[in-house]
Amino acid sequence: MALIKSCRGNTPVEGKDCWFAENATIIGDVIMGDNCSIWFNTVIRGDVNSILLGNKVNVQDGAVIHCTYEKTKTIIGNNVSIGHNALVHGCTVEDNVLIGMGSIVMDDCYIESGSIIAAGAVLLEGTRVEAGSIYAGVPAKKVKDISPELFEGEVMRIANNYVKYSSWFKK
Repeated sequence: MALIKSCRGNTPVEGKDCWFAENATIIGDVIMGDNCSIWFNTVIRGDVNSILLGNKVNVQDGAVIHCTYEKTKTIIGNNVSIGHNALVHGCTVEDNVLIGMGSIVMDDCYIESGSIIAAGAVLLEGTRVEAGSIYAGVPAKKVKDISPELFEGEVMRIANNYVKYSSWFKK
């Protein structure tokens, strides 16, 4: 069973049909929508500020979601995939976004809907990602717009697949 821990009077709240890996850690002021999956060795720390996850969010193995005390909350929309070992900190992520493996998203970043943050990218504090675009590099910059095929083939496919993958563990 995942470590679900209260902090400063706040206890994590999960939506319907969520799944948490046995060694995931979810702490404090965390609210999740429906059909979320929190994978192995993931940490979601709502100890210093609030974290909100929409519906059908998957936080993959080793990822960390946090925020900054009395400064930045973390807000994540619907159909968002956060890749293995990504760090998402004190930012806003709109709907239908893929945050690639090992990427870093710093405080006050704003990722608009339908975007991809490439694996290993580093979004510096305050970066705004345009809707429907791919950002890559260190520091991350826009590299191109997302085609409809890439959007369906990556962003939506991964979000839907993780709902399926989590069902394997619910049996």
